[in-house]
Amino acid sequence: MKTHPIISTIHAYLDDLVAIRHDLHAHPELAFQETRTSDLVAEKLAAWGCEVHRPVGRTGLVGVLKGDEGRSGRSLGLRADMDALPIMETTGVDYASTNEGVMHACGHDGHTTVLLGAARYLARTRHFDGTVNFIFQPAEEGRGGAKAMVEDGLFERFPCDAVYALHNSPDIPPGVIGVRAGPTLAAADFFDIHVQGHGGHGAHPYQTSDPVVIAGQLITALQSIVSRNVPPLESAVVTIAAVKAGNLEGRNVIPNDAYLSGTVRTFTEAVQERVIARMRHLVDGIGSAFDAKIGLDYHKVYPATVNVRAHAELVADVAAGLLGEDRVIRDVHPAMGAEDFSFMLRERPGAYFRLGQGGVAEGRVLHSSKFDFNDAVIPTGSAMFCQLVETVLKRA
Repeated sequence: MKTHPIISTIHAYLDDLVAIRHDLHAHPELAFQETRTSDLVAEKLAAWGCEVHRPVGRTGLVGVLKGDEGRSGRSLGLRADMDALPIMETTGVDYASTNEGVMHACGHDGHTTVLLGAARYLARTRHFDGTVNFIFQPAEEGRGGAKAMVEDGLFERFPCDAVYALHNSPDIPPGVIGVRAGPTLAAADFFDIHVQGHGGHGAHPYQTSDPVVIAGQLITALQSIVSRNVPPLESAVVTIAAVKAGNLEGRNVIPNDAYLSGTVRTFTEAVQERVIARMRHLVDGIGSAFDAKIGLDYHKVYPATVNVRAHAELVADVAAGLLGEDRVIRDVHPAMGAEDFSFMLRERPGAYFRLGQGGVAEGRVLHSSKFDFNDAVIPTGSAMFCQLVETVLKRA
């Protein structure tokens, strides 16, 4: 199959984009600390003729580009995340992180580069009628950078009729696009549980209200929520990720307190509320049964990422025209991971899609110390954004 002209054009300056990506990879920055990254992005956008507006959402920025006619009044938002993770890198690449204990283990360096590649192409061709807003978002990894941008007036300051974003997927072959209508990523909630019992001597447990035993009962009960309260054709996850009680040297001391922390993942608000209600019932009931006080501190962090059907279908059609139908997964499986692009999709219609990059077989999975973005898929990702712009903002 002949390579699409947009992809061919972007391939011509792929070396420049790879150099940018490697530079970003070598200098990762955590949530709301992306000052160097923002400076680099702003410099490139300005050099290509985009208006640069910063800050938006603290360390975020927006590049604005108008088409060669610009009379339609239509507008589109394209988003990339910029932050890294607190992980020690073990890839061994020559452009590995120089910031000890911080690395781009989720490919946000690649996402930023992909959007820069699209900005460079569109700034050169301007083969569209309307306005493109290149949204470079901070703090996607659990800190709500998208929410911060929305609260900072993102869509009032930079109107968007629709908004799109992508994420690399190691479990999808390189250069394949995956998308689905409806929920595509789960809501992410966090919780902390404090079990207040009554400690004492390990030889006399009958004199205590043992918070360790109570925590064990609670862990087992919480794991029954999904299997016994969520319909089998719906989905939810309840994970206890941390347990703390006493200390390893106090082998004959029953502590007063135990602590549990974890996450809940759901696709619908109905299931989410059902899980929360059941958690509260179990906490109250087990606390009463064991004569202990149990507190549940529950936080709704990210809502589910829900694609509007028409926009998901548009992404699939654009991908088919760009790459061929055999390179499109039109009903990709939803994932229990979360994404704060969901806050933007609550404000504007649009879609979130996946850019296959491979790597699972080699252990290069997301949030792994071995992860590295696949530079070969940069032109595909950039071209997807460009073709979406030229399709949605088509010149008359």
